[in-house]
Amino acid sequence: MNSANNGMQRGLKNRHIQMIALGGAIGTGLFYGSAKTIQLVGPAITLSYIIGGTIIFMIMRMLGEMAVEEPVSGSFSYYAYKYWGEFPGFLSGWNYWFNYIIVSMAELTAIGIYINFWWPDVPHWLSALVCLIIITLLNLIEVKMYGELEFWFAIIKVVAIIGMIVLGIMMIFTGIGVGGTPLGFENLWAHGGFMPNGMWGLLLSLVIVMFSFGGIELIGITAGEADNPKKSIPQAVNQVMWRILIFYIGALTVMMIIYPWNKIGLDGSPFVQIFSNMGIPAAATILNVVVLSAALSVYNSGIYSNARMLYGLAQQGNAPKFFAKLSSKGVPAVGVFASSACTLLAVVLNYLLPGKVFMYLIAVAVLSAIISWTVIIIANLKFRAAHSADGDKLAFKVPWHPYSNYVCLAFMIMIVGLMLQIDDMKLSVYIMPLWLIILWLGFKLKQNYKGNKTIEI
Repeated sequence: MNSANNGMQRGLKNRHIQMIALGGAIGTGLFYGSAKTIQLVGPAITLSYIIGGTIIFMIMRMLGEMAVEEPVSGSFSYYAYKYWGEFPGFLSGWNYWFNYIIVSMAELTAIGIYINFWWPDVPHWLSALVCLIIITLLNLIEVKMYGELEFWFAIIKVVAIIGMIVLGIMMIFTGIGVGGTPLGFENLWAHGGFMPNGMWGLLLSLVIVMFSFGGIELIGITAGEADNPKKSIPQAVNQVMWRILIFYIGALTVMMIIYPWNKIGLDGSPFVQIFSNMGIPAAATILNVVVLSAALSVYNSGIYSNARMLYGLAQQGNAPKFFAKLSSKGVPAVGVFASSACTLLAVVLNYLLPGKVFMYLIAVAVLSAIISWTVIIIANLKFRAAHSADGDKLAFKVPWHPYSNYVCLAFMIMIVGLMLQIDDMKLSVYIMPLWLIILWLGFKLKQNYKGNKTIEI
């Protein structure tokens, strides 16, 4: 293996970075988690994604501002470490790694659910194990090839969503596939109204919506391997966000128009359920292939980002030094194996608690994501303070700074409060202080370990 000093390869082009970010953010949150969101808010799910997407876009602008000026592989862990302090850097890096371990476990769980569409008798844990092995091997190849694979993974999702939107529009206006009678728009208000559970349902839905957007931070993680970060990072931040909003809002709006929201269950992807129940089995089968590839894509992105985060933590001195070593392909292979091994817990959980794992994982993932997003917001405030003298020279400035930072912070606090109102998510809020204490103890142990020297930044 090469020394960490040899550096990671800058083999990711703009199209790779955009699709990696799409791969991280268009996955189970949309294709499976949206079923729970629909139950909470009904057709007003479109408003939920507009609100959540606006907040996430602002946070990504904060990350993008820092990544353009200092494109490094450690992403916001590096910025927190440099501009806020040693513990915030340690906390953010390990928390993000933990977050994507949980997200990856959720994706493995969803994979088992999707496989059951064709083979109901295949246990969830077996599907998860097979996919884990395949994706781990794919992540050991050079980063340019990884970028290509993730590009085509994401292309499948994008093309399928566009095709689904077009088919839905044709069903609405021409009745194609449903007997030739146009469906119209009645489903948007005919089953309890556009917002059947009122403003409270809308607020509660934001919790699961935020899980859907988890993974967009991959834009920052890729900065250390982008061939032209000052050009590609701003393009990726600006373009990916409106594309995600179109895909989420467009797809979900069409779904809410063509099918009654109150008939969607939690026993599979709502997109597959809708076309299957409407008597279009070919569309349902194709969509199940798509949602399966989407889950694989997000798991793929998760292993990628976790290995890079461990690499960045090791360079800071916040993780064992062997995580900073690279393979002959320029890949942090030790981080890939370590992250993949941790997601084996999903296989165990699906064996012990089949059918009950997904919502528990979402709860933990949302809280971990909130910690990561909060670190980005505060690190950006610290970053801007450190660049106060040359703030006008920043190439990719955050709009309405610092007010946008404060609004996003308030939103994060609101989400945590709302989680206390959802039975399946209360426990994760209660254990969050314990998780922060564990990180603090880990940090103190690191400081007291004499052989561990922090790399100067």
